[in-house]
Amino acid sequence: MKSRCLIFCTAGLALLAATFNGCVTHERTREQAGRIPVIFDTDIGDDIDDTWALGFLLRCPELDLKLAVGDNGKARYRAKLLAKFLEVAGRSDVPVGIGLEVNPKTSERQAAWVKDYDLGKYPGKVHADGVQAIIDTIMKSPQPVTVIAVGPVQNIAEALKREPRIAQRAKFVGMHGSVRVGYGGDKKIAAEYNVKLAPQACQTAFTAPWDVTITPLDTCDRIALTGDKYQRVYNSHDPIAAAIITNYCLWAAARGQGSPEGVPTRSTTLFDAVAVYLAFSQDWCGMEELGIRVTDDGLTVEDPKARTIMVATTWKNLGAFEDLLVQRLTAGR
Repeated sequence: MKSRCLIFCTAGLALLAATFNGCVTHERTREQAGRIPVIFDTDIGDDIDDTWALGFLLRCPELDLKLAVGDNGKARYRAKLLAKFLEVAGRSDVPVGIGLEVNPKTSERQAAWVKDYDLGKYPGKVHADGVQAIIDTIMKSPQPVTVIAVGPVQNIAEALKREPRIAQRAKFVGMHGSVRVGYGGDKKIAAEYNVKLAPQACQTAFTAPWDVTITPLDTCDRIALTGDKYQRVYNSHDPIAAAIITNYCLWAAARGQGSPEGVPTRSTTLFDAVAVYLAFSQDWCGMEELGIRVTDDGLTVEDPKARTIMVATTWKNLGAFEDLLVQRLTAGR
């Protein structure tokens, strides 16, 4: 029996996408009043959780994705991943931005998926200056825009530098930090990757005069699908779920985690999906307003004298969130 890693690297995925595109186009014609305009700033192509988060975002009717931009360098690689995923999902109406070319040492673990993809042929708009696209999208929006940031936020810091007024017209929701809990439930806080890699950029984002909400490791490090929940995604014929699993297979192989045949077991930790959820609801998380200071070595420490932000420190209903994630990713099965 062929693995899904092989099956969905074939033309079957394209056929699923073509079928699904018509449904998506029809859905997009419905009334959009009340939806939250969002920008997705992501280091997609490093850890696989960004890909899961993008799929979840595209399936959230509460959110209206206006722009997707690659963060943390490898700019064209990330733009290609975003563009191809959006095209497969039937969402080439979403513009893609090429982010800042920083941190050239980052990995390209999903490169095999886009090795033959021509970014110039993306049916939608591709902005060569992704930072300016962030600024323009916010400043031209008739509604406040929510920036969902799930990377080291170099793009966001540069956007704030170029045009500080964006903070008056937007909100920030990020997957950043470690407030009371470290990786793996450790009681010692950690310098979380997105903060540690660019602490000055995170300082800029957290202290800008906009509403800031974060999911630190305290909550986002607890998300991993196993058992029946994972199998529903793994075995789904939904084009978004299938694209996620294909990329997961390629990512796992490139990372050297053994044969992609091990992928059927469970997901990795899906940190970034929680930030997508917090962009439209906080019902299932325990939220606290805390003074958070970002140190120069990448720690996010509680400090009553620091600027206060909203922090998801606990879960009220983790199971309900996982069920929602699975249901939406497999909605087109």
